[in-house]
Amino acid sequence: MLNKVFVDEKSIDKYSDSKTLADRTRALLKYQIETWELARQGYNLLDSVEVKIFEFDDFEIKVQFNPGRIVSSSAKVDKDSISARPCFLCYKNLPEEQKAIPYFRDYLILANPYPIFPEHFTIPKIDHVKQQIEGNIEGMLNLSYDIGKYYTVFYNGPQCGASAPDHMHFQAGLKNFMPIDTEYKKLISDNSDILQETDEVRIWGVKNNLRRFFIIESSNKKKLIKGFRKIYDVLHSLNAHSETEPMMNILSYYDDKKWKLIIFPRTKHRPDHFFREGDKNILLSPAAVDFGGVCITPREQDFNKLTKDILIEIFRQVSIPEEIYEYYNKTLMREISSSQS
Repeated sequence: MLNKVFVDEKSIDKYSDSKTLADRTRALLKYQIETWELARQGYNLLDSVEVKIFEFDDFEIKVQFNPGRIVSSSAKVDKDSISARPCFLCYKNLPEEQKAIPYFRDYLILANPYPIFPEHFTIPKIDHVKQQIEGNIEGMLNLSYDIGKYYTVFYNGPQCGASAPDHMHFQAGLKNFMPIDTEYKKLISDNSDILQETDEVRIWGVKNNLRRFFIIESSNKKKLIKGFRKIYDVLHSLNAHSETEPMMNILSYYDDKKWKLIIFPRTKHRPDHFFREGDKNILLSPAAVDFGGVCITPREQDFNKLTKDILIEIFRQVSIPEEIYEYYNKTLMREISSSQS
């Protein structure tokens, strides 16, 4: 049954004669837009998406009115709701028209029919296992290496925006779509704390831009995974109450023969605005793309009412506060120092 989900390689040859995974992934999307009505409608809707931009000192936040994202933004992710519906990422439940490129024996690369990006993919594990980054970070880095020519790979934790927390998956979107893709170097130079800097790996903490986060850069995959493990363990030390893993969103890139991971620690899943009644309700549930600088509003009234002050309030509620960031920094520096001595 799984083989029926795989795209016929000959059917995407017309879109690309390249055999690299990045080019085959792009060809898959073109094929799906032509052969799958739901995908065609989803990408046509992007033509009517509205965007407004809020400028801050060293960065910007874009707000996108995208009605096609209503299902994801409003998804119920409590245990009862999840158990009551079939898993929409399991290959046996995929629409007949949806086809996949297999990624080794672990993942399926699927065109996302409800896009945020001009090119947007969902990459679920073939097996139905819960959403968790532990044990899967190497898979994320491998994907970044293989499709990083065009795409950023990202991860939403099970309590941090994943609409299918019961099924392990990544997503990928077109590079340089999120403001943080191009603001990255400036944020490091102006607002960072160097936590580790060697010939093989560099780790920074970044602050003062609504979202406090950590960055790891390395051309050595094993060293990068080791650095990620240190950050994961420190985050876990303050998230011991979590039912799954430390709350986080992750962006992963491969450029200039090296990986970079951007890790956004979280304090809560959804801001207070999401649960307010009447005119005070705003259906904005930040996930990795929002932390990357593109906030998604599927309702026009929310798009219209969002202001700079409201955005500041939302990110203050879901991001780690300054005192926790400083605690993480000091703890990480101590852990890194002790491991090098």
